[in-house]
Amino acid sequence: MKRTADLKTEILAVGTELLTPYFQDTNSLFLIERLNDLGIVVAFKTIVADDHEDLMGCFRTAMKRSRLIISMGGLGPTEDDRTREAAAEALGRKLVFDKTVSRSIRERFRRRGVRMPSSNRKQCYVIDGAEVLTNPNGTAPGLWITSGSIRLVLLPGPPHELKPMFEKDIWPRLRAIGSGFTLRRVLKITGMSESLMEDRIRAVYPKLPPEADITTLAYPGELQVRLSVTGAGDPTSSETVLGTLEKLILKKLGENVYSRTGETMEEAVGALLRSRGRTLACAESCSGGLLSHRLTNVPGSSSYFLEGVISYGNTSKNRLLGVPLSLIREHGAVSGPVAEAMALGVMRRAGSDYGLSITGIAGPEGGTAAKPVGLVYTGLAWRSGAAVEKNVFFGRREIVKFQSTQKALDVLRRRLMEEEI
Repeated sequence: MKRTADLKTEILAVGTELLTPYFQDTNSLFLIERLNDLGIVVAFKTIVADDHEDLMGCFRTAMKRSRLIISMGGLGPTEDDRTREAAAEALGRKLVFDKTVSRSIRERFRRRGVRMPSSNRKQCYVIDGAEVLTNPNGTAPGLWITSGSIRLVLLPGPPHELKPMFEKDIWPRLRAIGSGFTLRRVLKITGMSESLMEDRIRAVYPKLPPEADITTLAYPGELQVRLSVTGAGDPTSSETVLGTLEKLILKKLGENVYSRTGETMEEAVGALLRSRGRTLACAESCSGGLLSHRLTNVPGSSSYFLEGVISYGNTSKNRLLGVPLSLIREHGAVSGPVAEAMALGVMRRAGSDYGLSITGIAGPEGGTAAKPVGLVYTGLAWRSGAAVEKNVFFGRREIVKFQSTQKALDVLRRRLMEEEI
């Protein structure tokens, strides 16, 4: 493990577009996860524009402080693709024409029935002494360069080119460097605040062995506890440590944990519905069909999801779900009684085992002192009863809508967990 841990690693994300609000660097997330799987921790990550001097400066800085440098992007045929040139200058090496790369690119265009444009000739030049990594999904070859104790990798930017090249050519090389690994587990939690979760698991932190780590993250409607154990050689003992740690967290958080294997809330609820042989119908107002969309996004959901109704206006609540207009006039469309009536109405309409409803004020307008923006009622009906929950969610309209559906799914999940299989 020592050899892998000592491999200080750096990522360079190249592209002027990555420094604008219109593009996100998702490649780094992939690379960091795969590197962490080998116990390799990324120490630095830099995003740099397509400027030759800036690129060269970044490469020189990286080579002073890191032993593994992975650059991505800037290997294309256009004038502003300058990664090869900047890396070559930083290394003090020349660019040399590679006939094999040239033939490969020409053949790629020939299969499409066109001649290779002259601009692609630029991609036929590689850094002297580099090992060329073939790219079956594009024209930009990757490069693996060793310079003393430094390993420099140049990868193309498009994810459909970068990922296969990394898995085929880079992963085996890095795995051979050391025997390190990182085991992970992600626990997804809902129905509690971040501070309450922290209060419950705080006692676990002093019990952490040095090779283990806990990271907590907060998202709208969801919290995550990320567990990791880094080891070397036989992973058996590390798996035991991870399992023990997971049990401690589960004991503290109980049924608030809805996923241990990465599934979404809708997947978790769908699995419960399927295992119990239950069916569901939904009635939505402020969520505008998002709940039904999430449920039907799960493959095989037709076995348990029967119907979804978007009853946005008061008349549609009456006409489609049988909610009495007098009930709406008395309590308002955003109220517990109406949420219950919606859930019962859609259950009767579809003939399902469960009816799930959402009615609320998503904002940014429409709130009052008595009924503020973010007020949402969730209704759940089943053959022998019904229940309603009230919540006030904060955030933009789309966040309120998402949290409304997350809460509705969680209400149903907890009810299903009470059933005997």
